[in-house]
Amino acid sequence: MKKTILVFGLISGVLSSVMMCGTLRFLSDLNHGQKALVIGYTTIVLSFLLVYFGIRSYRDNLAGGSITFGRAFGIGIGITLISCLFYVVTWEIVYFNFLHGFMDSYFAHQIQKVQSSPGTTEAIQAKVAAIRHSQQLYENPFVNALYTFIEPFPVGLLITLVSAAILRKKPQSQPASLSATA
Repeated sequence: MKKTILVFGLISGVLSSVMMCGTLRFLSDLNHGQKALVIGYTTIVLSFLLVYFGIRSYRDNLAGGSITFGRAFGIGIGITLISCLFYVVTWEIVYFNFLHGFMDSYFAHQIQKVQSSPGTTEAIQAKVAAIRHSQQLYENPFVNALYTFIEPFPVGLLITLVSAAILRKKPQSQPASLSATA
């Protein structure tokens, strides 16, 4: 089980890191819009497809064709955690070494959206203050890592739950009537 988790987790993690690096150059052109979200989450979903294949591989090759939901979930969540770790480490390296100004641009865009939206001056100032506070927190590598982790993890958790439900299979047992006649 550990080998399956490690192999599929590493493949998923490397795939996640490579796709993240491959799509980063498009982010500045997308102006922080919906297209950036679609591209980002599409790459996350693609990397988490390895959860399904990892559970299926374990069931078919090591567990004799059967697996419980709990065992399948354990394998899937292990693969998900390894993949998320790769995602976080890749973002930390890329962000703090190559794209440090990227999030400044993102937060400035968010402030501009809030300031151009209707509302009372006090409400707008409170929202702007909250965005600036988030911007300060994002500069802390630990907080940055936590924010980054909560981006792919819910997707991985959902794919793990669905995969475990689809792939669970009880062991084939012989009917009592066959064993009595033999």
